[in-house]
Amino acid sequence: MMRYLFLSFFALSLLVACSKNTDTVKTTNGSGKVNEDPADYIWDNSKVTHIVLKDNAITIDSVGATASGSKVTITSAGTYSLSGTLTNGQIIVNTTDTATVRLILNGITVTNSSSSAILVKKSGKTVICLADNTQNSVTDGSSYTVEDSDDDPNAAIFSKSDLSIFGNGSLTVNAKYNDGITSKDGLIIKSGNITVNSIDDGIRGKDYLIIRDGNFTLKTSGDGFKSDNDENTALGYISIVKGTFNITSGKDAIQAHTDVKINSGDFVITTGGGSSDGKPSSYSAKGIKAIDSLIINGGIFSINSADDAIHTNGNMLINAGTYTLSTGDDGMHANTTLAIKAGDINVNKSYEGIESAKITIDGGNIHVTSSDDGINAASGSSSGTGGMGGGMSAGNCTLYINGGYIYVNGNGDGVDVNGSITMTGGTLIVNGPTANDNGALDYDGTFKLTGGYVLAAGSSGMAQAPDATSSQNSLLLNFTSAYKAGVLVHIETSAGDEVLTFKPVKQYQSIAFSSSKLVKGTTYLVYTSGSSTGTATDGLYTGGSYTAGTKYTSFTISSVVTKLGSSSGMGGGGMGF
Repeated sequence: MMRYLFLSFFALSLLVACSKNTDTVKTTNGSGKVNEDPADYIWDNSKVTHIVLKDNAITIDSVGATASGSKVTITSAGTYSLSGTLTNGQIIVNTTDTATVRLILNGITVTNSSSSAILVKKSGKTVICLADNTQNSVTDGSSYTVEDSDDDPNAAIFSKSDLSIFGNGSLTVNAKYNDGITSKDGLIIKSGNITVNSIDDGIRGKDYLIIRDGNFTLKTSGDGFKSDNDENTALGYISIVKGTFNITSGKDAIQAHTDVKINSGDFVITTGGGSSDGKPSSYSAKGIKAIDSLIINGGIFSINSADDAIHTNGNMLINAGTYTLSTGDDGMHANTTLAIKAGDINVNKSYEGIESAKITIDGGNIHVTSSDDGINAASGSSSGTGGMGGGMSAGNCTLYINGGYIYVNGNGDGVDVNGSITMTGGTLIVNGPTANDNGALDYDGTFKLTGGYVLAAGSSGMAQAPDATSSQNSLLLNFTSAYKAGVLVHIETSAGDEVLTFKPVKQYQSIAFSSSKLVKGTTYLVYTSGSSTGTATDGLYTGGSYTAGTKYTSFTISSVVTKLGSSSGMGGGGMGF
């Protein structure tokens, strides 16, 4: 009698523990409706069936489930609380009921040497609750015994129907055969502390993967989080509302066949061994990857990836967030369009920093370091695996800069546009190439500047500045010889008012400069070397005073573009790659 009183009290405590934070939002994506309801996360505690796992001595205190040896089979919808250990057993859900099956994991350890530890063969919907203050562990074997050749299980937790996971407890999944947690329909994780160690993919929802919250640690040889329905364009997506994510994956960390949308979260991601291992040639090892579209509304992202850090074959929108990216290929790549509205973006290592056919920057604080182009507006695939295929084309791409702060340190072109640039505001500072076959600014069409601040230092062979379609004045100054890194260039009015003091981080022979301080009819003096007592940010000094070095030349603004000196022979524009 005391046992049943205790179980009744315990069931009540589980009801309270596992029904917190019930989210009533239902998500839809076109015709792909999400199988979720607030009622999934609450139940009548007086109707909970308790199952104690103990190898061949499993006990069940009510109807709806049976035990055979070390296997439990749940045959009816309802709520089941499981505790105990199976050293070589299995929890099976196999019911024709359309109502929900709930599995409350209350401290289980289940190992199966030849199949999934938890296997949902058939169910209208299955919900797994991780009870408060519990540690739960499931492990499968390195090889499976085939039971259903039409749709074999391939994960330590495998469901052929919709699956949801929530609760404040912990779950560790050791997947020795293939995936960690897989649903062949949709997978929703509402909360929980989840660790997955897997031979292949970590957590996979075929139709969709929705993460509302949780703490995740994934170590996978394949992809980390994945949704891969390729038959319905309304499905195959990943939605992350918030959570904490520590992902180490051999391939993509987060990968969706259609869309990825992230609202918030704290992400630490390493893929393919990281950026120092070099980009893989035969598979994709990207940080975040979407085939159709990728939207990030916020979050903190630390990504060290062998392949692109953030990638989509379609459109990308960055509305906010903090990004620290180190990659063996591109920092941010979108085949079609890439728009940055806001955010603190640091691409510390990349082949190309930010790349798309059409790039729009409306705001944000952006720093890019690249071994090739810093910002590249080019069509076709990226320089690596996972793009659309085909070569790069010239002339039809665009870069719009309407605001924000952009700093580029590129060994190739600093800013390379196979088409035209339009700038209405913001700040663009470029430390460009030292070789004459690239330029700090490189565009094929026009560079129309109507507002903002541009400063680009680099080689002189392909040097360009904003062109005559602009309404704000610009200077293109090609020096007769190159200056070493760290040698100041200074411009002031003939009256001694400072216009520019800048310390390039690399050797340079050309300066492209545009500011509202360049006024028609005004005479300016150019100095090199010297020193400044001002404060330098990205090499640009503000405040303080300049002690003159060597006067180089003087000029008077008489047209929209003032050119001084000549290039080293290649001329501007043209190459764009």
